[in-house]
Amino acid sequence: MAHPTRQDTGGIGARIADVSALRGYSLRELGRRANVSPSMLSRVINGQREASPAVVSAVARALSVSISVLHGQPYVHQLQSDQLDRLTTPISSALDDWDIPLGEDDPPPRSLTDLSATVAGLEQQRARAEYIEIAHELPALLAEVNAHVLTQRPGHALEQAAWLQAELCRTVYVVGRQIGFQDLARLALSRMAVAAPRSGDPRQIAIERWDRAQLMADAARHDRGVLLVKQALKDLDDDGQRATKAVRGALHLKGAILSSRRGDAGGADDWLEAAGEIAEETGETRDYGLVFGPVNVVIHGMSASSDRDRHARALEKARKVRLPDDYPKARAGHYWVDRARAETWTAKHGDAFTSLAKARHVAPQQTRYHPGVHETVSTLLRARAKAPGELLEFAGWCGV
Repeated sequence: MAHPTRQDTGGIGARIADVSALRGYSLRELGRRANVSPSMLSRVINGQREASPAVVSAVARALSVSISVLHGQPYVHQLQSDQLDRLTTPISSALDDWDIPLGEDDPPPRSLTDLSATVAGLEQQRARAEYIEIAHELPALLAEVNAHVLTQRPGHALEQAAWLQAELCRTVYVVGRQIGFQDLARLALSRMAVAAPRSGDPRQIAIERWDRAQLMADAARHDRGVLLVKQALKDLDDDGQRATKAVRGALHLKGAILSSRRGDAGGADDWLEAAGEIAEETGETRDYGLVFGPVNVVIHGMSASSDRDRHARALEKARKVRLPDDYPKARAGHYWVDRARAETWTAKHGDAFTSLAKARHVAPQQTRYHPGVHETVSTLLRARAKAPGELLEFAGWCGV
């Protein structure tokens, strides 16, 4: 297998240069439009400085593209090798057909009890970051649940069916976003926004907004994302239940990351402090497939520090984290990816690769498709005149 060379690892900097050239912008003009100094842009483009989320967002707005374009998602090599489009097309079709009843020759759907158990199993797979396996199951499940929503009379059964529909749409969102199909993720959330209010569960409405705020971040609209988080908190009353507190805590963490990435350090710290207070009340939780608690608050604080180019501070926080033995693999994978980022930009390249290897071990699919992994690997390749074989193998595996 051919290994990447240093010339092949321009990463996000190369894509910024390419899109800027398509727009006809000089470095100075791009800097003016993005409110970023041309010297910083030059260092980002040449791989001498990390493209922080704040810089990426500003440049994406200036170039009139989404952040996913600058990350290069969905990755062409993965479309070719993993045939991801063959997985996502039937899911999109099922979402398109969600208000069309089953045909006369279609088998009847399973009972809501059976479907509830299956959907719960998907949530466990989601926690293990088994996105490809989930994708195979989604089209048929969506059709079955949709059939119940279309045929149930108003009442508890309809609410249960709508709840399952909302949960499945959220699973599509997670899968779509994780493998780089933002349009699929956006379509799924539009369906969830309809299903959630019919479920009778106000937490589902808040979770849809929590996820939609992330899509706004992906589109470099962090200010709108913060406003959406605030609206979600306003509409989700604290009823004293742990699950509600956990959802509200997760919203605070989303607010922290959004604020950090738009350059509002004080706002990010305020969100994190509030989330920490909630986490002291709830402890570690897994409600609704969310991972909220004291550990995740620290992990988000680590990520917020890296977003501000305070990588030494991020690494200091990372070293204090002790992941519980039963911590969800998807969340653990994110921790190791974020830690590798901080280690890379503090010149601890060996440690960074070790962290990447741990991410690959606990959540291989998530790691393979993670844009942050691609950027970190590109940086590690550029940092050495001759990359070690294990790094080259890792780069080949994730397609850098």
